[in-house]
Amino acid sequence: MRTEKPDKNTVESPTVDCEALSAWCESHIDGFKGPVSLEKFTVGQSNPTYLLRARSGRYVLRRKPPGALLQSAHAVDREYRVMRALADTDIPVPRMHALCEDDDATGSMFFIMEYLDGRTFLDPALPELQPGQRRDLYEQQVRILAGLASLDPSAFGLSDYGKPGNYVSRQVSRWTRQYRATETGVIPEMEHLIEWLPENLPTDEGQVALVHGDFRLDNLLVHPARMEIIGVLDWELSTLGHPFVDFSYWSTMLRLPRDTHHKGLAGLDRSALGIPEERELIDLYRTLSGTEVPGDWPFWIAFHAFRFAAIVQGVMKRHLDGNASSAHAVEVGRMAGPVARLGWSAVTPHNE
Repeated sequence: MRTEKPDKNTVESPTVDCEALSAWCESHIDGFKGPVSLEKFTVGQSNPTYLLRARSGRYVLRRKPPGALLQSAHAVDREYRVMRALADTDIPVPRMHALCEDDDATGSMFFIMEYLDGRTFLDPALPELQPGQRRDLYEQQVRILAGLASLDPSAFGLSDYGKPGNYVSRQVSRWTRQYRATETGVIPEMEHLIEWLPENLPTDEGQVALVHGDFRLDNLLVHPARMEIIGVLDWELSTLGHPFVDFSYWSTMLRLPRDTHHKGLAGLDRSALGIPEERELIDLYRTLSGTEVPGDWPFWIAFHAFRFAAIVQGVMKRHLDGNASSAHAVEVGRMAGPVARLGWSAVTPHNE
């Protein structure tokens, strides 16, 4: 058994039957040798994720959380499928080892994937880096986003990974339902967005691409010694949708205020930090993807803010129900109001 020091981003996790898990892994993963130990990663809000140590090396286990869950949420089987499909593309993802679809080994569905030794940056201002490094990392993110938008899902066995077309309208309906199911108080700006968005949908919803669904800096792993993104993680919300979805979502997250759990760049001098301005990122994306950016930019900001507010509201509800995955659930859940206000403010001038 390895005797490595615990990872600084993990905590001990005794809630899984490690003996049963070890037996399952030995019978489903080539070269796997137990016994095993688990340490839960402290980052992540939705699907609990663990560092799995075994005699054969380090792995990552990701599973559905315990307790009553919303229908279609926490789809770890979809995460496994999409990352496995992307293994031979230019999109950096960890290698998938095995998927367990029953509850016997850990109490819920899970998959085992490659452990990537990398860094996670939580603050998009990247205070740990120099200006040139920040620019490099931002340009890499745009390259990955452009690459995702350019992939043909059918070429990788993903033509049935989601319903083709009408992504935005379906997402507005879905997240309105999810928000109502997890609502813990009235947020006026969410009420405005719920009414306004269906009446202002984009007209080019027939385009189809693979959508990550939660492309943010903290869902990326960066090489420990150089400025290279080695892993795009957390594909739980992935599906088929408009090719502009991921880039516009990423841009919206960068607009978040500085005083929330998921920090944005609002109020910062991007130029002084070496971080490209939003317009420059849009131009680079257009060049790399070979596609025009839709003209209804305020709509996309409002849409993504609405969607993210609904997501973090779900985190708050899970905290109140006692089955949140992260100790930071309260801080994340409190973002629902500020994010909804960000979205409504993007389109408020168009309603006057």
